[in-house]
Amino acid sequence: MYHYVKLAIALLMLCLPAKAQLTPYEKGNYNTTATYEEITTFYKNITTKTNQIKVQNIGTTDGGAPLQLVTISSNGKHDAAQWNKQNKTVILINNGIHPGEPDGIDACMLLTRNIANGTIKLPSNVCLAIIPVYNIGGCLNRSSNYRVDQNGPEEFGFRGNAQNLDLNRDFIKCDSRDARTFAQIFHMVKPQILIDNHVSNGADYQHIMTLIATQHNKLGGAVGAYQQDSMTPAIYESMKLKGIDVVPYVNFFGATPLQGWTEFYDSPRYSTGYSTLWHCFGYVPETHMLKPYKLRVAATYELMLSFITYASTNHIRINALQKEAQLQYQIKSTVPLDWEVSKQDSSMITFKGYTSSYKPSLVTGLPRLYYDRASPFTKKIPFYNTYLPTIQVTKPKAYIIPKGWWKVIELLQLNKVLMSRLKQDTIITVEAYTITDYKSGSKPYENHHANSNIKVSSSIQTKTFAKGDYIIYLQQNADRYIVETLEPQGRDSYMAWNFFDGILGQKEGYSDYVFEETALKILAEKMELKLKFLDKKIVDKAFAQDAEAQLNYIYKNSKYFEPAYMQYPVYRVLY
Repeated sequence: MYHYVKLAIALLMLCLPAKAQLTPYEKGNYNTTATYEEITTFYKNITTKTNQIKVQNIGTTDGGAPLQLVTISSNGKHDAAQWNKQNKTVILINNGIHPGEPDGIDACMLLTRNIANGTIKLPSNVCLAIIPVYNIGGCLNRSSNYRVDQNGPEEFGFRGNAQNLDLNRDFIKCDSRDARTFAQIFHMVKPQILIDNHVSNGADYQHIMTLIATQHNKLGGAVGAYQQDSMTPAIYESMKLKGIDVVPYVNFFGATPLQGWTEFYDSPRYSTGYSTLWHCFGYVPETHMLKPYKLRVAATYELMLSFITYASTNHIRINALQKEAQLQYQIKSTVPLDWEVSKQDSSMITFKGYTSSYKPSLVTGLPRLYYDRASPFTKKIPFYNTYLPTIQVTKPKAYIIPKGWWKVIELLQLNKVLMSRLKQDTIITVEAYTITDYKSGSKPYENHHANSNIKVSSSIQTKTFAKGDYIIYLQQNADRYIVETLEPQGRDSYMAWNFFDGILGQKEGYSDYVFEETALKILAEKMELKLKFLDKKIVDKAFAQDAEAQLNYIYKNSKYFEPAYMQYPVYRVLY
């Protein structure tokens, strides 16, 4: 059934020298994944065999261990800053963000071993930066009982990290030390291509490998068009020539995939959504959970080879497009913040599935879905991967953030945002947002009650900013990251992730019996407010019968009402 993958594995094994260092995966009959100790020992040992490979400890993680970074360069030079100057194409490969999906962990050990022993020659114009296992806390938390539906390996790690966070939702909010260290690595190596290896669950089908590509409309411009029209099709074709048919990640919206599906929306909380903020080509390989582990690892290995070959052949164009995209974004005046899929635009893809139907459940007695592997099919189905912007914003000249919002300021600094501090108290005319509406999640989501459907009104204000407040001028490489995190309506903005929730609660108030006299004075002094107040009592019967509501109305429209309430504390300098 899987003759094409078996052939790939057979060829791989034939290429190995007789004395090649075996990985734990190979020693374990291709159905085991390396433990954290085996991973670190493996990479430590392999660096003694060649100067092409270097292992560094970077930062720390929630579990206390440093994050390892393995760099591979054909000339033995491992200075990432020099890679960039020499126009090398850098591929950053992330493994084990969900350690129960360890295919990339073992495939990268094979890849690294085969480069070390000369079985594979890494092109001179490509450098690799590999995170052997990202979620160390989850990797150490091993069991054979996690991921109950998955077909191997025998034992593996847990999805949550040492804080029980899903690290594939943490790239913007950085609740984990793991994510903060990832940002450090990302900005150190400055990749042109990100590969984040995963395993998929969901429907049953024949494909062993599916692929999430950064949504091309969101990536935008020439770089998005290139990924859509050139890079992704070339990777699919390369894999097909190896006998491995790849389809887009099966993200269907009906009962089964036959109705088609949409491209996965990778907002900046995800790895490829985060990499999009830096105009990096992002991919998430998703092998299929029901395929044997041996075949999944082989497919992951072959996919990485396909990316290396493509990057080498096209490295000049890839690097130039990323730099062009950074410059183009800097000069744009209007940019999108959020997107929705177009149901009018689709392409047809070839899907190899299994016939599905319903039969009585032996557990519940009710109808249950099942896939008949004895009835495979190949069909053309619609794939929707055109996204249209739903919210757009005009870029300001700069943003100003008061120094008290240090949690956000630290994350901006972590992501290499260039900023300066006011040297003295300064009066500046700015555009200010007021939050007029929002919805807060009823249940916690990854350490937060996320805000959504955020609405704002804006006004021009002349404000005094304090010495030490931060001003962030745009037209820098971090422009897209800055805009999508600081504009409150962005799907993964810092407002959406609760960093500014302090403004949503009213801090000051009044005592009714005391404020009665003050309210009379306010109405006597502000005739316009008095007329509006009396009119509201006439047209709003409930208001007319609610003394508290009436006093609150007068209070909110007086000079005594706190200006910070619902006032978004990031200000836009327009000129």
